[in-house]
Amino acid sequence: MSEAIRLEDAAAARGRHVIWEHVSLTVEQGEFVAVLGSNGAGKSTFLDVVLGLLPLHHGSARILGRAPGDANAEIGYLPQRHNFDASARIRGVDVVRLGLDGARWGVPLPGRPARARKERLREVIALVGAESYAERPIGALSGGEQQRLLIAQALVRRPRLLLLDEPLDSLDLTNQAGVAALVQRICRDEGVAVLLVAHDVNPILGYLDRVVYFAGGTAVAGTPAEVITSETLSRLYGAPVEVLRTGDGRLVVVGVPEPPFVHGSRHAH
Repeated sequence: MSEAIRLEDAAAARGRHVIWEHVSLTVEQGEFVAVLGSNGAGKSTFLDVVLGLLPLHHGSARILGRAPGDANAEIGYLPQRHNFDASARIRGVDVVRLGLDGARWGVPLPGRPARARKERLREVIALVGAESYAERPIGALSGGEQQRLLIAQALVRRPRLLLLDEPLDSLDLTNQAGVAALVQRICRDEGVAVLLVAHDVNPILGYLDRVVYFAGGTAVAGTPAEVITSETLSRLYGAPVEVLRTGDGRLVVVGVPEPPFVHGSRHAH
């Protein structure tokens, strides 16, 4: 496997405030990685570093083998979800087409004839399982259907790296699991590395290869079994944290003042 992302002893700051430091990690091509942490811990800052929007304070980063920002044409990016108004009449297929026409980076895809463009739209809509509703107005679709089409938009240029910023928010548990299964299949079949920012890891836990967890001004990376443990989280937060597994396999974190990914966690007193 080739590396999609490599950070070595990296630190990120906004103004004079260091958000996180001493972060070393790699993400391989074809891996499905969740980015976890409480609000303000540095998840969005991490995406900004990957996209080259925020230079590192110190340390080094390589994205798809190049300096951050130099490989953005090979990155698909889905920012935090914006709900479509129910009256929106633009068709789902036209939303996907915006990705082909350079909606994110403002540069149309050059040299592609109309027939090839149409074929790629058909291909990516089939990839996300949206054939039955892609011709309908986007405002008339469910949240899960809209999200699949937005993922198709981010995939239409055949990226090597896909960044999904909280794509599961506002979706019910069934749709969260459905999107997670879709993303896992994209990783396997397309060889795309995926970073998915999430607050609740439970709906996607069974689909992940690894997690990157931001807390305490730094981050750790590894498999969920390695990172989401009492020992690791206690070390990150600098306070006692207990990770429990319920009878149905869900993880519950006890002792974090603002639970980063489990809505039902209990606060320690």
